[in-house]
Amino acid sequence: KKSTFQSHLAFIDEVDQVSKVMDQLLAVSKLRHATHNIMAYRILSKGGSGYIQDYDDDGETAAGGRLMHLLQIVDAQNVIVVVSRWYGGVKLGPARFSHINNSARKLLEK
Repeated sequence: KKSTFQSHLAFIDEVDQVSKVMDQLLAVSKLRHATHNIMAYRILSKGGSGYIQDYDDDGETAAGGRLMHLLQIVDAQNVIVVVSRWYGGVKLGPARFSHINNSARKLLEK
């Protein structure tokens, strides 16, 4: 199963920073050419009463929602996580979600 996964994390506190982080990551040729760049972010609202959160599957069906769920489980605040996947020619099926989340979890635990 030759797919490669690489995670990236940045601290953000405003929604407009999401596109800036994505632009910076995608400026790197290797990342821009990944098969998928799956993204999720979670920002504590200014009043502290809730979260502003969203995700993007980037064509990897359901992966962004699973990544968002991970951010919720670990109670991540003011972060954006992007998992890049380079498809290796072998379909992973549902196992791809564990690869994506394990890659992101390693960064979140640091």
